[in-house]
Amino acid sequence: MKKVAIIGTAGVPARYGGFETLAQQLVTNLNDEFELHVYCSNAFYKKEERVRYWNKARLHYVPLNANGIQSILYDIVTIIHALFYAEALIVLGVSGGIMIPFIKMFTRKKIVVNIDGLEWKRDKWNYFIRKYLKLSEYLAVKFSDADITDNAAIKKYTAECYKTLSYLIEYGADHTKAVKIENEDAEKYPFLENAYAFKVCRIEPENNIHIVLSAFAQMPRQKLVIVGNWNASEYGKELKEQYQNTSNIILLDPIYHQRTIDLLRSNCTIYIHGHSAGGTNPSLVEAMFLRNAIIAFNVSYNIATTENKAIYFNDDEELIACVTKLTHEQINDNANSMKEIADRRYTWKEISKKYANLVYGFDYRYTKKSVHSSVKRVSQKYLLETGAAHLNNPKMFFE
Repeated sequence: MKKVAIIGTAGVPARYGGFETLAQQLVTNLNDEFELHVYCSNAFYKKEERVRYWNKARLHYVPLNANGIQSILYDIVTIIHALFYAEALIVLGVSGGIMIPFIKMFTRKKIVVNIDGLEWKRDKWNYFIRKYLKLSEYLAVKFSDADITDNAAIKKYTAECYKTLSYLIEYGADHTKAVKIENEDAEKYPFLENAYAFKVCRIEPENNIHIVLSAFAQMPRQKLVIVGNWNASEYGKELKEQYQNTSNIILLDPIYHQRTIDLLRSNCTIYIHGHSAGGTNPSLVEAMFLRNAIIAFNVSYNIATTENKAIYFNDDEELIACVTKLTHEQINDNANSMKEIADRRYTWKEISKKYANLVYGFDYRYTKKSVHSSVKRVSQKYLLETGAAHLNNPKMFFE
């Protein structure tokens, strides 16, 4: 079997975010097709948890953090290590993209890069890191053997900026399950007994937590529950300090237990998605699969993900209007639309198959396609000869 390395995540089993869930699902669905290797960050696994194999995949542990500024070194180190054995590298994210031109100069290893969202646009990075990430994105897209985008809006961006045709593969959501409320659930989370809006995300400015909290603070009759890493940044700490005593707002720390997070999501009345950066956000497609009515921030990525069928807002005033004007019938219709889209587009079996087909494609000389027109390279004489019939008879077929 082909040896394939999965790089750029905190590791498996998944304990952090969307890329980790993607890695876990690739291992689950493709472990009989490839010899898979996954790199894991020591920061997310205790010493006794660091097993050599998980679900047939070989795990490699690295004493670096897979997130934040250390992610750059983490990706570079793991890419170099994978070159010694892997035939194909699936690199999730562009932090180590600066290495790819050098790899292609000296090896024939196949490099597949999922560029994720536009990481260099995130507010959490300073000027110099943004410049590095933009350069790294450029090098990753230009020099990889294939680049993956997870959203049609991101695919359009790479086509316009880098003149290449990326491979569109979105995220799955069918690992989530609707959970019925049991007595012990209601005791632990009393808000489950009544209507509430829900949101789960990293507490970062581009996820517009401040807008969502500001809006619900002005709607005391509307309950809001948010799960996130409040203590990971000054932004999160300030918001927690400001809103933790607001009667209709409940701020919960990160929850990594799948049943618990599914319990809170599948029983909410509406799901608020405030992300303004990135591509197809895993938290959004998971909420759609759980048949949540979606109110999303008005950006192209979210519109593409929801096929322009969600409800959209730009600021706290618009969010207030969306929430207060929704009827039960509109909530139900919206939830049904979101579920239909998720069932059709966001299943892990189909997504894993697309990754496998891309790796297999290199055996058949798959090459990245350019969006430059090839017509300009054709002689005028050839165009006149081949197009003569049309030029001499310009009428439409129905004429």
